[in-house]
Amino acid sequence: MYKLDHLGIAVTSLKSAMQIYEKLGLSVSEPEEVPAEKVRLVMIPVGQTRLELLEPTSDDSAIAKFIGKRGEGLHHVCLRVPDLTAAVQKLKSDGVRLISEEIKVGAGGHRYVFVHPSSAGGVLLELVESGH
Repeated sequence: MYKLDHLGIAVTSLKSAMQIYEKLGLSVSEPEEVPAEKVRLVMIPVGQTRLELLEPTSDDSAIAKFIGKRGEGLHHVCLRVPDLTAAVQKLKSDGVRLISEEIKVGAGGHRYVFVHPSSAGGVLLELVESGH
């Protein structure tokens, strides 16, 4: 079953960005670093989904470049899929452009891939596999 997994939000400071959610009484996870993506992140559960706050750890990270170009804000939408390998194969066979041809492992050990915004109505779309 496909579900909304999280919304990724690019921020310059996790500490500053977390404050509004803490003031609302939401729980914020401990920060986690994903060296391959050069980001530090926290997850904030909201109902059946989560907000993912992403802070760059390097000036050459994708998040730093995004903030430099567009400022802080919504970076990506993430869908949970039942079989990521099958979804990626189908998208590739249908000519969908992916950011990376390989499935990667990120925060929490989740397997993921990004669909290029040019193939998703201008939205950076992340797909993660359920059950991990």
